[in-house]
Amino acid sequence: MKIGLRILLGYFLILGLTAWLVLNVVVEEIKPGVRATLEDTLIDTAQMLATLVAEDVASGNTSDSTLMKRLQNYAQRSVDVNISGIRKNSLDYRVYITNDKGLVIFDSDGKDVGKDYSRWNDVYKTLQGQYGARSTRADPGDDASSIMHVAAPIMDRGHIIGSLTVAKAISTINPFVQRSQRKILQRSAWMLLGSLMIGIAFSWWLNQALRKLQLYASSVEKGEKATLPALGNNEIGRLGRALESMRNRLEGKQYVEQLMHTLAHELKSPIASIQGSAELMREDMPTVDRQRFLQNILEQNQRQKQLIDKLLALVKLEKQQSLEHAEAIQVPELLQQCAQDVQAALSAKNLNLEIDATGIVANPGIMGDVLLLRQAIGNLLDNAIDFAPVGSTIHMQAKESAQQLQIGVQDQGPGIPDYAQDKIFDRFYSLPRPTAAKSTGLGLPFVREVALLHQGSISVSNLPQGGTRACLNLPL
Repeated sequence: MKIGLRILLGYFLILGLTAWLVLNVVVEEIKPGVRATLEDTLIDTAQMLATLVAEDVASGNTSDSTLMKRLQNYAQRSVDVNISGIRKNSLDYRVYITNDKGLVIFDSDGKDVGKDYSRWNDVYKTLQGQYGARSTRADPGDDASSIMHVAAPIMDRGHIIGSLTVAKAISTINPFVQRSQRKILQRSAWMLLGSLMIGIAFSWWLNQALRKLQLYASSVEKGEKATLPALGNNEIGRLGRALESMRNRLEGKQYVEQLMHTLAHELKSPIASIQGSAELMREDMPTVDRQRFLQNILEQNQRQKQLIDKLLALVKLEKQQSLEHAEAIQVPELLQQCAQDVQAALSAKNLNLEIDATGIVANPGIMGDVLLLRQAIGNLLDNAIDFAPVGSTIHMQAKESAQQLQIGVQDQGPGIPDYAQDKIFDRFYSLPRPTAAKSTGLGLPFVREVALLHQGSISVSNLPQGGTRACLNLPL
């Protein structure tokens, strides 16, 4: 299946599901919303009528009351109005009044006078001083026959002497609900159709651009002379130009490119240290501090010379089966040297570095290449500095565990995304730094090769409380 069709199907599927969910909610909420509006109107009407009839009910004059007679004649009035395209031909309110015992003393329909309504919720709750309302079906098997009843208390000198209920059939508002639902569905169908046409046009444009890029890549693969087609100033165009640039670089330059990436990556730390020390020496400082920074510059300069000699031979590192040079390593001294290497980078981000070597019971019998281990730990510290928040603390710990020396570097950064867990040791794979440019992606692969040469291992994992811990394990 072509990518353009996949994008179209995915786009329309997401749009369709979203529209269906939204429409389902909107359409389903119309009826409750209209019913709530009707209930609000019935409350106002019931309260108003209860106030008007209170004097007649209190005096017991309900049969001869002028107001009661007018309410009874209300349903006989004729009406013929058009409400937004829906015709209304009848008045649908029913009003009945009960005394404080729940007996009906007035009914605008004239059919239930004298009946006991004390158990109906509208009457029962109203006489108890609560909000009384109910919805009852005229036909138990037909939900459309529901009639909404809302009652209001009839008060006399602060006491409830009866209740007045205003009722209206739900069927009278169903035409308005159905009309609203019909309009929403019709307009939604037009919206979906328009969105589909836009999706088809976008898919066609994308497929055409990708086809041009595919033909260009196929020509390059076959060794043919090909020029990059016009793809526009967009992501696809930038991708095409990137492929063309990559093609130019890869032709006869793969080995040089790999070496230069490695050199640039490994020289980053000493260069940053020298630059930081030089910038600090511009300021007035005690002679002792100046000498210390000057000594650091000299040491880093010497380290660069050593790094160049070592990095020129790194292309053979993966093929080495054992260390060419090994010597006894003083772990505390090694950690201090690594800390000094990154001091300028720590100061630039106002970071603290805590070193804990209390887990080393005695001087461990570690044999290895000091420079390679120093570079490996320096790479771990560089990663921690790049990802650590400004002003936070980086922990570097060394301890003995299960006949191994564990050197851990822990930061408080964002951690490793799930999608990158199995890729961080791939050559040239790099995650974006919060405040730095993208690295060459050779740091962790270099650390892994150093660990393997020392018959050890390297692991990087996220911490439960946040941050990342890199652990270099070396056998004792």
